[in-house]
Amino acid sequence: MTIQEIKDRKLLLFECISGSKAYGLDTPQSDTDLKGVFYLPKEQFYGLEYIPQISNETNDEVYYELGRFVELLCKNNPNIIEMLASPQECILYKHPLMDKLSIDIFLSKLCKDTFAGYALTQIRKARGYKKKIVNPVEKKRKTILDFCFIMDNYQSVPVEEWLERSGYIQELCGLSSIPHAKGMYALFYDSKNRNGYHGIAVKETANEVSLSSIPKGEQAVAYLFWNMEAYSLYCKEYKDYWNWVAERNDTRYQTNLNHGKNYDSKNMMHTIRLLQVAEEILHDGKLNVRRPNREQLLNIKSGNMDYDELLVMADKLMENIESYYLTSSLIDTPDIKLAERVLVEMREQLYR
Repeated sequence: MTIQEIKDRKLLLFECISGSKAYGLDTPQSDTDLKGVFYLPKEQFYGLEYIPQISNETNDEVYYELGRFVELLCKNNPNIIEMLASPQECILYKHPLMDKLSIDIFLSKLCKDTFAGYALTQIRKARGYKKKIVNPVEKKRKTILDFCFIMDNYQSVPVEEWLERSGYIQELCGLSSIPHAKGMYALFYDSKNRNGYHGIAVKETANEVSLSSIPKGEQAVAYLFWNMEAYSLYCKEYKDYWNWVAERNDTRYQTNLNHGKNYDSKNMMHTIRLLQVAEEILHDGKLNVRRPNREQLLNIKSGNMDYDELLVMADKLMENIESYYLTSSLIDTPDIKLAERVLVEMREQLYR
């Protein structure tokens, strides 16, 4: 089933503009994000083809089946509960039955964990983004040899430096493990290649050092240490970084480079917005999707505030949220039984 089929078959219950245009934070470059609620035909709902949600290829249009929508409302999912509180001018279609889903049934103290908790994950994400900008990973991948060192007169010397200094090549080296000494190997050298040593690494893309069969009586020329933990960490960071490069939004990335603050400013804008919304929910008992402080939030998006300054602001908002949580008049959690009763009533009328 597609979004167009939902509309053609008159299964649509609700449709609204979401994202920056709903928040009042759109600019001329902003896309139009749509969200909606639909219900399945009776035979499909009772059968084996339940579809919880449908989206387009870019995920800027997402529509939720009625049961899934109510389930997420009960969890106080920020995106979903914001749909229910959409500004009137952002609502494109609303079936009369949707009036049964009053926000008072769902808005609860749980928002502290969902809105503020999600904001905190965004801060961690922004820190990771900052690290990627400040510490880029070179495209040329390091090899095992970059993590191998020779013990030389109470010092550790990079193996490639030691090989060059000694006039050796790594392919003619043979390694033998040393019992009870993790990461330590005796290194042998066969300049005439009589013993068929495997080298320190069999090939450039090898993920572990290579051991060789050492003839009896051979003398080690050095002792090598392979920092396996550092190599494993590097491999993970390399993969994460270049996956991020492949998937990042280049326009957004260029904006972040241009403001020179080394953080994802759009990410931090939404982090502060989420915390401010959570603060208002717990203090006032209401959810205002349209933000009254457009100028402040767009100022953050433009990168006009320092990262540390934003963290101080976030910490202050978290303090307020924790304080208001203790005195909030909101219910602790949504009334699941009431929500289920309303959902059943809606389905009975839809399938009558």
